[in-house]
Amino acid sequence: MALPEHPEHFDLFFSISGRLFSEAKHGLHTIAEVMELYPKEFIATIGYPDSAVDPFKHAFRAAWGKTHTLVPGAREMLERLQSKGYRLFAASNSFGHLQRSRLEQAGILPFFEDTFISMDIGYDKPDIRFYQEALRRAGLQAHEVLMIGDSMTTDVIGAQNAGMDALFFDRQKDDLLELTRNL
Repeated sequence: MALPEHPEHFDLFFSISGRLFSEAKHGLHTIAEVMELYPKEFIATIGYPDSAVDPFKHAFRAAWGKTHTLVPGAREMLERLQSKGYRLFAASNSFGHLQRSRLEQAGILPFFEDTFISMDIGYDKPDIRFYQEALRRAGLQAHEVLMIGDSMTTDVIGAQNAGMDALFFDRQKDDLLELTRNL
């Protein structure tokens, strides 16, 4: 099945997925549930039969795994932090192979010692168990970690609840290099 090609379909798709991911950030769904819900809701809303859900999911995930948007200053920040001896990890609510593919295509996967992905760990951020498992796998204590994230709920509050320091990055307002300059 081809991905939707009508502009209104893209708007509808992002509206549905955005709402469901927002609900997940507030604990109403797990990421695994969202990944099942949004294709079903989208396909039903545009009037396709239920049989189109699985082909759509496969086509969308294949396309999504090939996309990335690198935040301005991200590569420079990672280079600077790595040169200062910081151990770097990525944490995401997603599917592991898709998120690692996106990091690789953006050219930043090599900066990370490991990636902690909700679908691999079994818990979604901000669940404290996500952070506890990431700490265990990294061999670190919470007081040794600074979480830099763009979600106040899942990244910052979740990390703080696990005992970590956290820094909020507002994609709309913050300059990543300036925000992290004193690290």
